[in-house]
Amino acid sequence: MSALGLFHVAIRTADLDATRAFYTQVLDMVEDPGRPQMAFPGVWLRAPVAGSPAIIHVYAGQAAAGSEGAVPSGGAAVDHVSITVSGFAALRERVRALGLDWREQCRPGRPYQLFVFDPSGVLLELTADDRGEPEPQPTPGKQYLAGWRDWFDPAAYRQFSAG
Repeated sequence: MSALGLFHVAIRTADLDATRAFYTQVLDMVEDPGRPQMAFPGVWLRAPVAGSPAIIHVYAGQAAAGSEGAVPSGGAAVDHVSITVSGFAALRERVRALGLDWREQCRPGRPYQLFVFDPSGVLLELTADDRGEPEPQPTPGKQYLAGWRDWFDPAAYRQFSAG
């Protein structure tokens, strides 16, 4: 037996609507209809490519609560989740237009990376191998530094909430 790949990442959230809206509006992910009926609310999300697997499982309600009864935020011991994307420049502009803070890595000859939080405070590394596209210019003041988390502003994500 040996590992073959990452199957999915499960994220607990206190705001299922905001989390669903973030992943569908910012990353163009779609809901996977294969999520079985469960005793708690949630959604499975996948790339908008027919037949792609659900890679983000989100769950909410009492099942998402920690031992103290509250839904935790952030990644705890997991530093970040990396998702392959296309269109780095367009994604960066979408994140900017939504008023979300981000950090980035734009190194020549390497995949471009945009780091942004989801509404639950999970850090995402959005990796785009856009070779053949014009090389993006780094945004001043947005260089990603491993370990820094002081730029997450939960208030910026209220726009994704239903209420």
